[in-house]
Amino acid sequence: YINQLKNEPKRLLDALLSCGENFNAQLIALYNNSQGIPTKYISPKEAGIFVTDVPQEAQILDSAYSEIKKLRDYDEKLIIPGFFGVSHEGYIVTFPRGGSDITGAIISSGVRATIYENFTDVSGIYKANPNIIKDPELIEEITYREMRELSYAGFSVFHDEALQPLYKDRIPVVIKNTNRPQDKGTFIVHDREINAKNVISGISCDKDFTVINIKKYLMNRQVGFTRKILGVLEDNNISFDHMPSGIDTISIVMRSKQIQNKETKVLNEIRQKCDVDELSIEHDLAILMIVGEGMNKVIGTANKITHALAESKINLKMINQGASEISMMFGIHVDDAEKAVLSTYEFCYHGVALKNLCDKN
Repeated sequence: YINQLKNEPKRLLDALLSCGENFNAQLIALYNNSQGIPTKYISPKEAGIFVTDVPQEAQILDSAYSEIKKLRDYDEKLIIPGFFGVSHEGYIVTFPRGGSDITGAIISSGVRATIYENFTDVSGIYKANPNIIKDPELIEEITYREMRELSYAGFSVFHDEALQPLYKDRIPVVIKNTNRPQDKGTFIVHDREINAKNVISGISCDKDFTVINIKKYLMNRQVGFTRKILGVLEDNNISFDHMPSGIDTISIVMRSKQIQNKETKVLNEIRQKCDVDELSIEHDLAILMIVGEGMNKVIGTANKITHALAESKINLKMINQGASEISMMFGIHVDDAEKAVLSTYEFCYHGVALKNLCDKN
């Protein structure tokens, strides 16, 4: 099979990348059987995991779920390799980063599982990055929506794309530690009970963002102005993450890699098609996300967080909050990322401004 792909580097890479998971699954099945545990190895093709034919970016086909459901008919324990599926053309195609999480979620949805246990190297999901916060508190329960927001901004314990099949079927997930299976872990659920102690579920911050700032007098009266801007992005195959705006201004926030090697072309096209008054681009932007289903029930949350950041002398470049009020986004300079996480964590969970902490030390 690999010899047939020597002139197709992307397909060859997919085939090679799949080998580790595939061989490991077969070895575990053999070991289980040697220990008297009836176990069957099933390849993704046999399991019915049919995907789109896009190397390294596979998406499960809706028609695959009817095949996956048949896995319920087996009596043995099943070992299925993660990370890849098979296209109808017969090619091995890998999922994006975190593909093993995606495979587990797809199978859980296909067989209508009551729960999906995902084992990793930590005992759950923490309220902030443990590389920044010493001994952060563990999140006991978090909703799919909250997890999606946190994953977007840097929480890498569980891949956000794996939530989609689980969300639609309301299948709960528990993140557990392989080396400490007795630990309770973190549950990802459809809804959770909100109380005074869990209004804010987590704080995350991600770097490497770029923002295009546009000013146009009477922009709000010009029909189709935003559509023209989005048309330029679409023509250049660029997706954006946030779009905070005023009546005469609009900012387009995107991952820096999206506009890499396209910056001059994109800016020139916006000038030509939109006749803007001012146009600028900023790099070195970080996105701080404060996430919690309960924030819409508490008055003054945004004010308290901005106060904590001000106390730490962190300049805010932008603020954005969606209509759902599940999260608040703060744009800051990349150099302030770690300090912003520390400041907001201490303020949100311990009620202490970073300035006061520094004064005590």
